[in-house]
Amino acid sequence: MNEGYKKDGEYWVSPYNEKPEVAGLRNPPRRLQIHDATLRDGEQTPGVVFRKSDKVAIAKALDAVGVDRIEAGMPAVSREDFEAIVEISSLGLKSKIFTFARALNEDIDQALACGAQGVVIEVPIGYPKLLHQFKWTWEDVLRKSVPVINYARSKGLYAVYFPYDSTRAREEDLDALLAGIMRESPPDSIGIVDTMGCATPEAIAWLTRKYKAATGLPVEIHTHNDFGLALATELAAVGAGAEVVHSCVNGLGERTGNAALEELVMALGLLYHEGKGYDIGALKELSALVARFSGIGIARNKPVVGEENFTRESGIGVNLVVENPLAMFAVHPSLLGKQGRVVLGKKSGKLSVTYKLAELGLGELDDALSATVLAEVKRIGNEKRGLVSDEEFRAIVGAARG
Repeated sequence: MNEGYKKDGEYWVSPYNEKPEVAGLRNPPRRLQIHDATLRDGEQTPGVVFRKSDKVAIAKALDAVGVDRIEAGMPAVSREDFEAIVEISSLGLKSKIFTFARALNEDIDQALACGAQGVVIEVPIGYPKLLHQFKWTWEDVLRKSVPVINYARSKGLYAVYFPYDSTRAREEDLDALLAGIMRESPPDSIGIVDTMGCATPEAIAWLTRKYKAATGLPVEIHTHNDFGLALATELAAVGAGAEVVHSCVNGLGERTGNAALEELVMALGLLYHEGKGYDIGALKELSALVARFSGIGIARNKPVVGEENFTRESGIGVNLVVENPLAMFAVHPSLLGKQGRVVLGKKSGKLSVTYKLAELGLGELDDALSATVLAEVKRIGNEKRGLVSDEEFRAIVGAARG
């Protein structure tokens, strides 16, 4: 067993991730890419509106993290969206710029006019969608798809074919559509789209292998989080060979959101060693920027970017929170631009009091006074149903000393 599971001063995760019997279950691609859809799917979060200047700033921050592709929006939505994509395309970012399109040549023309390098071509294939929303058959989908894929590729755009709600498609419809597309208009890549977030990781892995066998194309995975599985299903797709993962910053997106970019970057890089070249340190600023522009705050215990991920109230091991963080956390707080923090409340212990006295420069207490202070800390924390502030703690210590 090698020691890829730990790196001094940065992280210390499970060594079992590295066991041949575990790692051998995955067959990841040689080159993985992240396609971030915050500026399109993220903005579909109800109530979220990104103005042109917001989109430009977010695109620059995404580029700083190192995402491979930025889905800058859908030009057909509004003139401002169109202009935002034009400006983003003109920035000279390292990230490639994609737009989102319906199966209409006019949408392809708009992608070209925006200066985009690629286009995501959306069509429905989920059976509930075909049956109740569109009144289409798979033959209708194929007939509408073929000329648009061919047109996009003839214009030099990288064409991602995006048959959405694919995890609820009838298998016979999916088989027929994939065969027809490969026969008449092979795209550059093809997406598995778990629009309703209702597929298991095992189902997504199976679909990934199915897509690859049927098309021989690079597979892209786009998932939603309705069952809390968006990250897990994307990682399962990568393990089955998917080359591109789709994400949204802070897990934004319709309903419960999409796979969170920051979680993908951390999991791929530190757990699987498959995400290369992404700047973990830039995630905090990106997350805060998107939270500010979207108006949707970050939960204090949100994975990777939550403000209290490295905060400890329980008294056990509190000295290690700062002295040796990797004894208490899988990731060193500094890797994410943070510090370990000790707070006081109902769950605190004697060591917590000793630590906080030193932190605030309040000197030392004998055992009896320390016990008195701890009892009062617990009482106030319990009564408040919350934490004891530093000001409250100073008052408690002052009262104990008389």
